[in-house]
Amino acid sequence: MTFRTLDDAPALAGKTALVRVDFNVPMEDGRVTEDTRLRVALPTINRLRDAGAKVVLLAHFDRPKGKVTPSMSLQPVVDDLEHLLGAPVRFASDCVGDEAKAMIADVDIGGVVLLENVRFHPGEEANDPAFAKQLAELGDVYVNDAFSAAHRAHASTEGLARLLPAYAGESMRRELDALDAALGTPQKPVIGIVGGAKVSTKLDLLKNLVGRLDRLAIGGGMANTFLYAQGIDIGGSLAEKDMADTARAILAEAEARGCEILLPIDVVVAKEVKPGVETRTVLVREEIGDDEKILDAGPLTVEKLVKGMALSRTLIWNGPLGVFEVPPFDTATVKAAQAAAQLTTSGALVAVAGGGDTVAALHHAGVADDMTFVSTAGGAFLEWMEGKPLPGVEALQAP
Repeated sequence: MTFRTLDDAPALAGKTALVRVDFNVPMEDGRVTEDTRLRVALPTINRLRDAGAKVVLLAHFDRPKGKVTPSMSLQPVVDDLEHLLGAPVRFASDCVGDEAKAMIADVDIGGVVLLENVRFHPGEEANDPAFAKQLAELGDVYVNDAFSAAHRAHASTEGLARLLPAYAGESMRRELDALDAALGTPQKPVIGIVGGAKVSTKLDLLKNLVGRLDRLAIGGGMANTFLYAQGIDIGGSLAEKDMADTARAILAEAEARGCEILLPIDVVVAKEVKPGVETRTVLVREEIGDDEKILDAGPLTVEKLVKGMALSRTLIWNGPLGVFEVPPFDTATVKAAQAAAQLTTSGALVAVAGGGDTVAALHHAGVADDMTFVSTAGGAFLEWMEGKPLPGVEALQAP
């Protein structure tokens, strides 16, 4: 897919740019506790300001369900954004209407206005054309810089893009370029790592990937379901035993499509999930007690995965290999992440990762900055990996 970016925009001097950003940031007691999503928006905001445009920011926070909810106001974001920008940020107490129009008219060229939570209006999540028209009346061009909301066909992500000249912002462009490099037009061979607790939550993902990857490593609790489906005793491990037929069908489809599936060949088991608990490392065909649970992949499995990465040119990663939040069950994930980082920094591998647990695991391993790209988009990243259309991206598609 080709999409319009700010490189395609005509002269922006004197224009008002409506910019959809993701400011759904962690907050505590009315203060921002983690500002990554604010920082990610800075390149687009600064590019528009430098081009002589007024910048009007549209965003949501939490889930007010179409009602004005003071605890979900975006106003607490203003101070942090001003500090990061090094410039004043005006705040409008509504995202449509006369107050917003007056404030935008009053701000100087290069000025920045943050509008109140778009989800205070029921028309946002309903993608109501009338509400999208009210938003469109505020500006001349639309810029979507919130890939994390691109899987939602909302007024500020999809409807508005149909009413104004629409472009991808700098963050959106980086995300789309990275995702294209991972699955769209990747350097082959391509290896994927998919972890997590349940096969049922990643069924669409697995079905899509086995038709597009050369190798797919399955880890976490979902690997237990695949082992069980092959007649392997998994003791008291977490598994979806009713998904055994589905797991076997996925394995058959992978074989038919030429995708090598990498399942654990050894595992780390323990009787409870606690730091420092006594563990055993066993081959998957060895006996696992009914009171034991598989909680991590073993060293032979990691070794096989690392060899698979070394034979590949592209890696896409979603989900940890074990219960990485509780040492020592973080070992496999950390070692695999460190190996991926080494291959990436040496130029041998393009590594793209995403999903909340994956991002946390890569930071835990200390290698998040060494990956080619780490997406913080959550649901949008997962739906893109599943091969589903993203309305917010399709609306930016070049004719």
